[in-house]
Amino acid sequence: MNKVYATAAEAVADIPDGATIMVGGFGLCGIPENLILALHDKGVKGLTVISNNCGVDDFGLGILLQARQIKKMVSSYVGENKEFERQYLSDELELEFNPQGTLAERIRAGGAGIPAFFVPAGTGTILAQGKETRAFEDKEYVMETALKADFALVKAFKGDKEGNLIYRKTARNFNPMMAAAARITIAEVEEIVEIGELDPDFIHTPGIYVRRILKGERYEKRVERRTLRCA
Repeated sequence: MNKVYATAAEAVADIPDGATIMVGGFGLCGIPENLILALHDKGVKGLTVISNNCGVDDFGLGILLQARQIKKMVSSYVGENKEFERQYLSDELELEFNPQGTLAERIRAGGAGIPAFFVPAGTGTILAQGKETRAFEDKEYVMETALKADFALVKAFKGDKEGNLIYRKTARNFNPMMAAAARITIAEVEEIVEIGELDPDFIHTPGIYVRRILKGERYEKRVERRTLRCA
């Protein structure tokens, strides 16, 4: 089975309107820039997107938001994006808000086959409304359910032709757990090597989780907030 795709457009060609997709990244670090642009160009609509945040106004997932391609966000951070705020406050965008650790664990549970789990985060707040709560050792916990997706779009530093992936430093973030929690995982990498060239001890995502892989290009690797300190 050939997993290597020539372009991002080919890799996302079968993502339909209304799909649920996971998109890796933390802020603008480790985001699948080429795959996001390909989705924008494809014009797919009504997406449910599971991602830590929604990029910024003119970059990353923010370009899908501006084009009204996203129907619902499942996120843990909604800052840095004025259009996100505007659409949410005007009831144009659905939002399922999660504490960051809870979001990460819901995704991990989806990949591990764990349907639900209990956490203390959110107990006694609006985040727990309508959810089952239970006491363990005199402490209240809220039940959270696992997250899965039709597609996961992830970004890695290096991959081989079998789809084995290595992430670089903080770009690892949500990418590995999302790769394991979707029906079809599409990975974009900065370099594709031959099978056997990656040291097995350093592989973060085994190729069994990856259905498609492509070499990305023209990475901007933006910084959301740059702080300068004067002497």
